[in-house]
Amino acid sequence: MAEAASVRPPAAVAVVGLGNMGRPMAASLMRAGYDVIGYDLLPAARERFAQAGGRAAPDMAGAVARAAVVITLLPDGKAVRTAVTTMRPHLSPGAIVIDMSSSAPLGTRALGAELHAAGFGFIDAPVSGGVKRATDATLAVMVGGDTAVIDRVEPVLAAMGKAVFRTGPLGSGHAMKALNNYVSAAGLAAAVEALAVGKKFGLDPSVMTDVLNASSGRNNTTENKLKQFIIPKTFASGFSMALMAKDIRTADELGAAIGVATPLAEICTELWEEAAARHGPGADHTEYGRYLAER
Repeated sequence: MAEAASVRPPAAVAVVGLGNMGRPMAASLMRAGYDVIGYDLLPAARERFAQAGGRAAPDMAGAVARAAVVITLLPDGKAVRTAVTTMRPHLSPGAIVIDMSSSAPLGTRALGAELHAAGFGFIDAPVSGGVKRATDATLAVMVGGDTAVIDRVEPVLAAMGKAVFRTGPLGSGHAMKALNNYVSAAGLAAAVEALAVGKKFGLDPSVMTDVLNASSGRNNTTENKLKQFIIPKTFASGFSMALMAKDIRTADELGAAIGVATPLAEICTELWEEAAARHGPGADHTEYGRYLAER
């Protein structure tokens, strides 16, 4: 039997979820030549997408009916399951669903089993890099699932990301994303605590950042967040505190589910969830330092 062809332009791709990441990622697909149609539950999000030159469907059926590939970019796995339940009656035979949200890995496997049984492809492919890298199509993509399905949609993924990492079976991409964000969040917490102590002692935060970046304390926050968002208090990275807290909990719960002790992840989960509750769902994750200062 001949292998199924890869999904290349001008194939139809539906993007479900037109938020901070969905809009620029859909735009990258459009630039690559795909026939993109977007959908979001919020009329305002659909309108912003249309104003930016995209084509928005008024409902889920209209978005996915012709699509060879449907990409979900939603807040969590529960929202993805709800969206998939809505779209399933309208999917084209053999369509491939790519969950690029930050979902729970075990939930992803359960949903995948249902879609596979119904004759649809399903892989998880969350991303890292934030709005800036979504805009210039240089995201890191962590993809899990059946190799043959990934082979078919690799051109789609490559249109949005600079590096595509095949992490293993279904759910492994979501596991990697949650664990990556846990490490990132722990590093941010350590960096802002260190800056708070140093500033109180009389050190210049800018000089501290330079030293950290030339020393063993260097991490993603010291390189890409301290001088850019935290020290000038612009707090505009494009990734919310609530989403960071959610991803840390996902990592912690995954450890518990498979019997691996994660005491630091438990502490980070508590800290970040308290910070998100105090500053509200719209707070940028780089505002974590404000939470520490107020404790």
